[in-house]
Amino acid sequence: MSAAAAVAAVFRRCPVTGLKIDRHAENLIKVNAVISIVTLLVGVIAAIGLVLTRWQAVHLLPVDWFYRLLTAHGLNMLIFFILYFEMAVLYFAGPVMLGCRVPTPRLAWGSFALMLAGTLIVEVMVFSGKADVLFTSYPPLKADPWYYLGIILFAVGALIVTAIFMATLVVAKREHTYEGSVPLVTFGALTAAIIAIITLLHGAAIYIPALAWSLGIITLDPEVYRLLFWGLGHSSQQINVAAQVSIWYLLGGLTVGAVVVNEKISRTAFVLYVGFISMASAHHLLVDPGMGPAWKVWNTSYAMYLAVLASMVHGFTVPAGIETGLRLRGFVNGTFEWLRKAPWSDPGFAGLMLSLVIFGFIGGITGVTMGTEQINILAHNTLRVPGHFHATVVGGTALSFMAVTYYLIPLIFRKKVALWKLARIQPYLFGIGITIFSISMTFAGIFGVPRRHWDISFAQAPFKYEFPPAVDLMLALTAIGGLMAAAAVLIFIASAVISVFFGESLDLAALTPGMAGVPQGLTKLPPQQYESETVAKVHGAGTPGTVVLVAVFLLVFVMYYYTNWKMLSVVWKIG
Repeated sequence: MSAAAAVAAVFRRCPVTGLKIDRHAENLIKVNAVISIVTLLVGVIAAIGLVLTRWQAVHLLPVDWFYRLLTAHGLNMLIFFILYFEMAVLYFAGPVMLGCRVPTPRLAWGSFALMLAGTLIVEVMVFSGKADVLFTSYPPLKADPWYYLGIILFAVGALIVTAIFMATLVVAKREHTYEGSVPLVTFGALTAAIIAIITLLHGAAIYIPALAWSLGIITLDPEVYRLLFWGLGHSSQQINVAAQVSIWYLLGGLTVGAVVVNEKISRTAFVLYVGFISMASAHHLLVDPGMGPAWKVWNTSYAMYLAVLASMVHGFTVPAGIETGLRLRGFVNGTFEWLRKAPWSDPGFAGLMLSLVIFGFIGGITGVTMGTEQINILAHNTLRVPGHFHATVVGGTALSFMAVTYYLIPLIFRKKVALWKLARIQPYLFGIGITIFSISMTFAGIFGVPRRHWDISFAQAPFKYEFPPAVDLMLALTAIGGLMAAAAVLIFIASAVISVFFGESLDLAALTPGMAGVPQGLTKLPPQQYESETVAKVHGAGTPGTVVLVAVFLLVFVMYYYTNWKMLSVVWKIG
């Protein structure tokens, strides 16, 4: 076999993007994406049971199944669905974006097998009732040893994938498959990989002793467990943030030809994530009596804000890049013509923009506010906490993953997107649903409704407590929003499964504008205008629309922050 034939056997050239795609990387992206969708299905079925139980008028599940499904929901949504998808992102951002080979294909498949084995073990333990310990599994709650072993196997497999990604960067550099610096998307994925290593090492530091504890070999200090666990539990969300922002940049380019306004600033923001985003884990321990005030203040009031600064930078550069890209395509009139005439019928673009808004306006503002030690006393262990992280993990990360899937299906699986009319409205149904869900849950938490509680009426307790009638309304709205979001997820899953396994094959070299089942960014992206007058007009105007949107964000941020301090002043009377 000639050298050219050998290369052709391993690689294919995408006629749309021009990327040289390693077939091992392509297949690994496919299997990780498929298992990600399967675990998403498990998680959303559990979510339906949970919202219909928290809705006091329905109160569907008995107590044991409520906590069982709460455990399954947390593990499948925050760990399995997202990390499998992020493994696919690493194979895309590494070998595919850099046009190089997977350094160790056998090890890559072995790591996938480890992750899959760990997933199956955990699922069996949870649904058999041997691990009703919730996502946090705080001692003295103890699960079957196989539960801890399954998580360890999954984490080891994920850690190997991050190592393979790092090796890919070395191989690509050595074999000169790219020129200059790595693409920004790859740089962002590198950030996610570094945070993943830090996170998974925390997981090993706590789950290996937890396994020994469950076997009766050692005793386990609950305080040490809580500290190390949140280095895993919350830092896993920080992997999501880095991967999510990378996808924002990728989708911006794919959907509307967005430009990167300033690569140095964007890369610096990613570096800030590596240095400081893990500090945000501390806000779960702000009311923990075992942690000293100096530790709490340093982690949440100083160091964490540098990570917040990074997110705010991306919150400007991503929409600014989109605005600049659209203005270079002729939408130069007024402040918001670029936004009005953006391709809102493209589910990839709609998902990108809704993810950006929900993550920033709801998730970001509520998260930073709860990261303040004094305000955290009001919010901790109330429904405000899941109201916040459903806006970040679900409204932000999960929605961005769904949005990019509408482009991965034609580009990687080479299939048309099935249920195309439903797929085009799916991001809106999901975005509206999760917004109602998160805001209603946050308001219920302001009234003091506890999180993770099967029955807030405390019907079997000797001393009952009645919440104001407004709480019943908030919980009903929470359930309605949750069911809307769940319906949107089921549409997404149905579209993805039908597309991948039963969908119409797609010849990427024969795409035509307006083709059904293919996002517009692949078929009719308007060309950039390079005339000096247009370019000069765009650069002279800057990004006024983005500046207005950022000003609105900052105003909402200040108002919400002030309101929380006002509520705190009512609770803490000062004479």
